[in-house]
Amino acid sequence: MLDSIFTKLPDSFVAGTFSKPTSFYFSLGEIKKSVQCTPDSCMVSDGRTVENADCVCKTSQEFFLKIWDDNYRPGMKDFITGTIKSNNPGALQDFLRSFGKDG
Repeated sequence: MLDSIFTKLPDSFVAGTFSKPTSFYFSLGEIKKSVQCTPDSCMVSDGRTVENADCVCKTSQEFFLKIWDDNYRPGMKDFITGTIKSNNPGALQDFLRSFGKDG
C-alpha cells in the first residue's frame, strides 16, 4: 500500500508548490523513502538517499495512511506524544499540498 503511494507521487506532483529544491525523508516502520521535490518535479527513492533532508518524518505506517487516505491532519498533540516526529512540520504541509492533499 505505501509503496504504491510513493510510486505514484511523481505522477501526482503539483508543479509550483516549492520555490526551491526541498528534500524529505520518511521513516515509516520498515519502509524508508526519500523524496526530492523541485519547483517542477519530484523524485522518489528507496532508503535514505539524502544526507541532511530538509524535512524528516517518522511515524507508523498506519498513521501515515490515516494522513494520506483519510485527510487527517496531525495536531500539536500528535507531535507532543510522539505519534509523529518531524524536524519541520511546516514542510510536511507543503509536501501534502504538492500532491493535492490540502485537507
